[in-house]
Amino acid sequence: MGSPALKRARAKMVDAGVDEVAIDTFAHYFRLLEHGETGMVPESTIDPVDMPSLAGVEVDAEAGAEALRRTVVVKLNGGLGTSMGMSRAKSLLCVRKGLSFLDVIARQVLHLRSEHDATLPLIFMNSFRTSDDTMAALARYADLEVHGLPLEFLQNKEPKLLAKDLSPVSWPQDPDLEWCPPGHGDIYTAMRGTGLVDLLLERGFQHVFVSNSDNLGAVPDPRVAGWFAGTGAPFAIEAVRRTPSDRKGGHFARRKSDGRLVLRETAQTPKADLDALADLERHRYCSTNNLWFDLAAMKTALDQRQGILGLPLIRNTKTVDPGDPSTPEVIQVETAMGAAIEVFEGSQLIEVDRSRFVPVKTTNDLLVLRSDVYDLGSDFVLDQAAAEIPYVDLDTDHYKLVTDFDRHFPEGAPSMAKATSLRVTGDVTFGRGVQVVGDVAVDARQADRVPEGTVLQADGLADGLAD
Repeated sequence: MGSPALKRARAKMVDAGVDEVAIDTFAHYFRLLEHGETGMVPESTIDPVDMPSLAGVEVDAEAGAEALRRTVVVKLNGGLGTSMGMSRAKSLLCVRKGLSFLDVIARQVLHLRSEHDATLPLIFMNSFRTSDDTMAALARYADLEVHGLPLEFLQNKEPKLLAKDLSPVSWPQDPDLEWCPPGHGDIYTAMRGTGLVDLLLERGFQHVFVSNSDNLGAVPDPRVAGWFAGTGAPFAIEAVRRTPSDRKGGHFARRKSDGRLVLRETAQTPKADLDALADLERHRYCSTNNLWFDLAAMKTALDQRQGILGLPLIRNTKTVDPGDPSTPEVIQVETAMGAAIEVFEGSQLIEVDRSRFVPVKTTNDLLVLRSDVYDLGSDFVLDQAAAEIPYVDLDTDHYKLVTDFDRHFPEGAPSMAKATSLRVTGDVTFGRGVQVVGDVAVDARQADRVPEGTVLQADGLADGLAD
């Protein structure tokens, strides 16, 4: 059973009805923590990696459509968007033309089913906090659920551990804060524990495409499906070239000891190696979190390992209440689903266009998505309409929360198709039909407004602003 702290944690999970496989997986990582495992990946242990580009791959159209017919789509949908002040499923956020992330995802899949005569099941991995809202929102799509298959399965939960002794934290003020998700690496545990892996295999499906619900660029494209099927690989991840905005994020590399591909996250990088992490010339590729895996290969790996893939540990230190740094320090035991790339021999990487990676993590991203930088076609796929994606930096004191953001853009996002960057400092409200051209910086020392129809450009930063 292990230490007294582990016994208390296991008992707490049993009382909460957590799946047995998930409890065993948590215990595996708890023991690693007890033995001082940090999950760190030093720079000295890895080499940079290169990969082919999808642009250079030929995929027969019918082969792609056939691969799509054997594919299941899983969307990670456990997030609440708390960093933007939301308390419901982040995917309920309106993004384009009155449509939420969920609306666009559902319509993308329904269109692909019709176009390619594919079953293409869509299944959401929800958390205990997002399930009810998500299922209520999807009820309007009567044809979305595939007969005999669920529309959702639930992500597991685990106790937060006090950093001082690894005992499960008690927080009577808000018991929900005693729990945390195990990271998106939990997808494999949850799919096995719910019986979903076996069910999908019984129904004749071969591949799973997984992506985040806040990335509308992650369409189950038949060309990518055809490429993956053609490789015969057990596992693959779509990658993009890193940009300056990705300097602090994870990257792919190849482990020197065994030649396996690895995904190194920021939390796994020693402080001494942070400069190497940020070196865009050395480590050129980051993950889109769009991944593909072979169902039979996944079942075999999980069965051989008693349900525990053994993904690298991520030791995430936070406070019980993430919004209150004065609350006790806790450790959250996490894994990343992309780290499964090192589990399977023959795993593949493919470089894709940045259009397949349009995540919305902040209101900066939301402004770009709501603007005319992208078109939303009849297939509900985002098409980049602008020559480049502008860099946006909105003052967090006034725009970080969605409610404040919406208040400052009451008539919608400005035109940004000709923008290179937009930096806003201070309390500025934008009127209808504002255009941003080139590099623009707006600095307001007091509450200000950009009037309707104003053209903001580098050589006229304050033109049109109220006095």
